[in-house]
Amino acid sequence: MGQLDTSRVVSCELCMQDGGILVLRTDKLRIIRAEDFDHPAFYRVIWNDHVSEWTDLASPDRALMMAVVEIVERVLREQLEPDKINLASLGNVVPHLHWHVIARFDWDARWPSPVWAPVHRLVTHAAGKLATTLSQLDLQVAQAVTAKLANGLN
Repeated sequence: MGQLDTSRVVSCELCMQDGGILVLRTDKLRIIRAEDFDHPAFYRVIWNDHVSEWTDLASPDRALMMAVVEIVERVLREQLEPDKINLASLGNVVPHLHWHVIARFDWDARWPSPVWAPVHRLVTHAAGKLATTLSQLDLQVAQAVTAKLANGLN
């Protein structure tokens, strides 16, 4: 895990903060786990620099980012066996391109609606319903991404 680069834009929330629980930081991107009690396996892959649009990234950087999104998804599927993985790139609020990677379950508070929809049911201790602990899941994500980056993207 790298250090937060505080030399970036002071008025930018994602320049000054990780944006969640830091799982892994590289020179180009970081992976965080959002603190979402209803959706405990909610990750974001965040580009470190100010880039708002997918096509603003150079082709090799797009390949890097999508490879990391794929690895996060794969780990969530292997470790948790969710009913669905939601992938989204919205980013209307911050100037950092980022992908949401969210493991969804038929027991979650908003299933089958989007994570931002009104709550359908009260779910207590959602993290306890997962097949592994969040700290173990974070470690699996970090190790899988680190291994892939060490071996090249191919």
